[in-house]
Amino acid sequence: MAPGALYALVVLFLINLMNFFDRQIIGGVGEAIRREWGLNDTMLGALGTAFTLLYAFVGVPFGRLADKKVRKHILAGGVFAWSALTALSGAARNFSQLFIVRLGVGVGEATCSPAATSLIGDLFPQTMRARAMAVFMLGLPIGLGISSYVGALIAQAWGWRSAFFIAGIPGVLCALAALAIREPRRGMVEEHLVGTRQRTGSPYLLVLSIPTVWWVIASGALHNFNMYALGAFLSPFLIRFHHVSLSEAGLLVMFVFGFSGIVGLVGGGMAADALYRRRVDGRLLVATIAIVISTPLMYLALGQAEGDVWGFSLLMGGGIGIMYAYYSTVYATLQDVVEPALRGTAMALYFCAMYLLGASLGPLGTGVLSDYFTFKAAAAAGVATERGVPELLFDLLPTMVGRSKLGTTPVVEPFRAAGLQSAMYVIPLLSGALALVLFAASRTVKKDVEKLQAWMRAEVVR
Repeated sequence: MAPGALYALVVLFLINLMNFFDRQIIGGVGEAIRREWGLNDTMLGALGTAFTLLYAFVGVPFGRLADKKVRKHILAGGVFAWSALTALSGAARNFSQLFIVRLGVGVGEATCSPAATSLIGDLFPQTMRARAMAVFMLGLPIGLGISSYVGALIAQAWGWRSAFFIAGIPGVLCALAALAIREPRRGMVEEHLVGTRQRTGSPYLLVLSIPTVWWVIASGALHNFNMYALGAFLSPFLIRFHHVSLSEAGLLVMFVFGFSGIVGLVGGGMAADALYRRRVDGRLLVATIAIVISTPLMYLALGQAEGDVWGFSLLMGGGIGIMYAYYSTVYATLQDVVEPALRGTAMALYFCAMYLLGASLGPLGTGVLSDYFTFKAAAAAGVATERGVPELLFDLLPTMVGRSKLGTTPVVEPFRAAGLQSAMYVIPLLSGALALVLFAASRTVKKDVEKLQAWMRAEVVR
């Protein structure tokens, strides 16, 4: 373990907590925004998607920057920028303004994971890396949980705009703390000593030449679709289908979607490190088993009767909590198969795919499906006309640039609970596909790790 590693890990955890706090706050107050502005679920999902669009693209150059420049400086600048833009979100006066500001938040937050995970890879050796990654990723469930509850509580008491203003404050302290991190030399804690030389060729093609990376990228897209769909619509589902208040929904989401993940992250990290000592594919096997267990729990949760808050919460909380093992296992696997000088690039490519193909589609796709099933149910009742998915997407485009006011139709409001319930069944469906992808990755990882370690040993000899 490198000098200053524990302090760095604490700071990285706090930065990651604010990372997910600021991005999830839209989920905690989303139903309040929807009702005030008369939005439908396609538009509500688009607000969740806004964050991810630029995040996916700008993360790639930030990943290369993390492989070349001082990573703590990148982190400090990024957390300050996204915190300021989060506060600015509270000043939005319409859908298009909020959409644009949330795009900017994504740019700032794109600095976090490539730089932070690259630092962890150089601060902690392989045998401790999954546990260190688990501590870093604890910022995810805790940040999501606190954001869901605090955001909803503030929104109910003082309005949803105040929630954004308050959320922007802690970022300045995190930025200052990041500047005090001791920047480690790249590759200094590897089992096999390595030089700073990178293999010749395009860094992106080098990363993508590793078979396990492709499976990990596919898994990230599936996992992030589910996580961001849940983040955007779990609170609205509780409010509509189980008839709880905004603050009560925030409290439930804090535990179901947030704090439940602590067990999965820590337990998954410990199990992954223990099994990794016995077999190289151990981390991915732990991830596969976790998803296999979580999938039926989430499916059963969605089938609970209307108003059965506790049945839903226990099943969904159990499923989501176990699913969090994904982060401490898969993130550490990327560090295992990619050489130290390319780890920031690898995380950036991974994040580009998982956000562009997963997170950006999760809220929007679930929102479109929710509207589709809502209008379908309303049409069956004879109070509205069915609307197809292409029609819903086409109507959204001019609204995003402020040219029209697409909103909800009052006559379909009674059908929104059932529509959202039907849409959310896409989550356990994709979770089943995720388990298959993770198992496929476990079949290639051993060869990729051996290939990397052979190259690093050759570098020492050279």
